[in-house]
Amino acid sequence: MSPKTLELKEGAFLVSDAHYSHRREELLDFIKAIHSKTLMPTQLILMGDIFDALFGGIKYTYVENQEMLQLLNDISQEIELIYLEGNHDFNLTKLLPNAVVFPIQSQPVKAKLKDKILYLAHGDFDGEAFYKAYTAFIRNPFILFILKYIDIVSNHAILKNVEKHLAKKNDCNEFTGFREFIEKRLRSRFSCDYFIEGHFHQNVTFETDGFYYINLAAFACNQRYFIIEYSNSNTVLKEQKFSKGK
Repeated sequence: MSPKTLELKEGAFLVSDAHYSHRREELLDFIKAIHSKTLMPTQLILMGDIFDALFGGIKYTYVENQEMLQLLNDISQEIELIYLEGNHDFNLTKLLPNAVVFPIQSQPVKAKLKDKILYLAHGDFDGEAFYKAYTAFIRNPFILFILKYIDIVSNHAILKNVEKHLAKKNDCNEFTGFREFIEKRLRSRFSCDYFIEGHFHQNVTFETDGFYYINLAAFACNQRYFIIEYSNSNTVLKEQKFSKGK
């Protein structure tokens, strides 16, 4: 069961939008560094779209990601693993039984860091009506049950086509007019000190509507992750770049 208010710890790592797959394996070395205790976060907070395709109920997707899932399950035995599901990775509770998993309908997640109030989200919690209908449809257990057998009968044709489509995407584009978009989207909706999300891959921080808004960098683009540290400045996150062997 997910807590009503998440307690954050200094030294926690936040990672967003790694889009891990056999084509994009940078995250694997990072997670191995945590598993081997080369890196030692107090919590590991995964902010969604960590996998390019991981759907609970579709066996092919987690067989493809078996090594990463095993590492995460091992890590979750020793430190708190918090997973905010994204639009590329969902229905994960059974795959990560020791993690605290927040599905889209539980986001944004209210959190505390000492006297600071934060909200955390993957970032796709408030799409247009069509998108909301789609996200509910694709996460429905019965629909996934049907899709599982279609996938098997078709020799994974659907998922292979999805993979081809995702391979063509550029996840590192600049979002022109991003600040104006966010200010309109979040205006008068949240009372907090910080609002932190991924999804948009912009790696920016600005003050708006009485709080600091932080959009995380996509790990897929530049191997950036973030460490929580209590501060009286305009951010509670310290940006780091992961390099293998460092």
